[in-house]
Formats: sequence, structure tokens, C-alpha cells
Amino acid sequence: MQHSPDPHRPDPHDPDRHSPDPHGPAGQAPDAPAIRLGQFLKLADLVDTGGEARTLIQGGHVRVDGEVETRRGRQLQLGQRVTVALPGRKPITVVVADH
Repeated sequence: MQHSPDPHRPDPHDPDRHSPDPHGPAGQAPDAPAIRLGQFLKLADLVDTGGEARTLIQGGHVRVDGEVETRRGRQLQLGQRVTVALPGRKPITVVVADH
């Protein structure tokens, strides 16, 4: 027995149903390079180890585009600004760039 399609439910066979935004959720192309926050802190020489990155991030000392970020695995995209601010020190801001 076949049911007639429900006009209020999307057709699961519609090829356009799953087509993603070509610029992705953050306005980036899907193939744009990304790096995790903890890895970026090491690459930018802001920390020496992953454990040090975790401590800074979980301690609320790291901001991404001005917002406190506590997820070490946060995916960063080109152009985002990462700021590390430790008590008693001048904040350091680095922009994610492709090199």
C-alpha cells in the first residue's frame, strides 16, 4: 500500500533537500582550510603544549572574534581573530591566515 506524500514534510528524494549553503555556516567555502583552536595556539607559538592550550582555553583566557571560547576543538576559519589574555599581561591577538 502506498501513501500519498504529505505536503508538510520534505520529499526525501528531492535532490535539493540536502544541498548545503555553498559558503558554509560561517560564510566560508566548504573546502576552506580549517584548524582547531588548540592546534592554532601551538602553531602561532602562543603555547608550547596541548596541555597548556587546554588550560588557557578552559580557564577563559582565549577569545575568538571577541567571544570567550572554551572548546579546544573549535574549528577556526581564515580571518578569525584569536586573542589570548592572561592576567597581568598585555593581550595578544593573532589572525588566522593561510600561508
